[in-house]
Amino acid sequence: MILSNIEILNCLEAGHFKIDPSPGADPGKSPFNTSAIDLHLSNQIIVPKTDQPVSVDLSEGGIAKYLANNSDAHSITDHQPYQLSRHEFVLANTVERVSFSLSNDGPFFAARVEGRSSLARCGILVHFTAPVIHAGFEGTITLEITNLGFATFTLRPGMAICQLVIEEVKGKPMMASSQFQGQSSPAGNI
Repeated sequence: MILSNIEILNCLEAGHFKIDPSPGADPGKSPFNTSAIDLHLSNQIIVPKTDQPVSVDLSEGGIAKYLANNSDAHSITDHQPYQLSRHEFVLANTVERVSFSLSNDGPFFAARVEGRSSLARCGILVHFTAPVIHAGFEGTITLEITNLGFATFTLRPGMAICQLVIEEVKGKPMMASSQFQGQSSPAGNI
């Protein structure tokens, strides 16, 4: 079951899950939509180096270590935004930190990250095949952003970049390990 804007706010107030910083208390105003909540681009962007090896092997430490060794980190500001070129791929994360705790007796929640139609109409994808934010996850959300459009696209910190669709999970899940638990960087934890 997908939560409405009113249910998202009710669940936040009840402490069933957290979004920090707080999205506010009026479900009729931004960042709330009728059945989702907008999340915003942080000031951290990771750009994979173009001189990558021909083959990517994640068996030697996982994706976070690989990205640390094969990417350049950028901090963006309103005065120095990131110009995302055509066909370019970057990683970024949300300003918001989410927490879908499993520590209580329920109810339990998970979410999906979805693109925003205004960005999609410019050819911008904000995630590929990793839209699920699992029950039990805590951290910022990493976005896999690519420009499939016909022009350079400006990425600014704080811009509404994606939306979070929150769903109730039936039953208490058993927590599984995750290399991304508690992440605060687009690369994940090293």
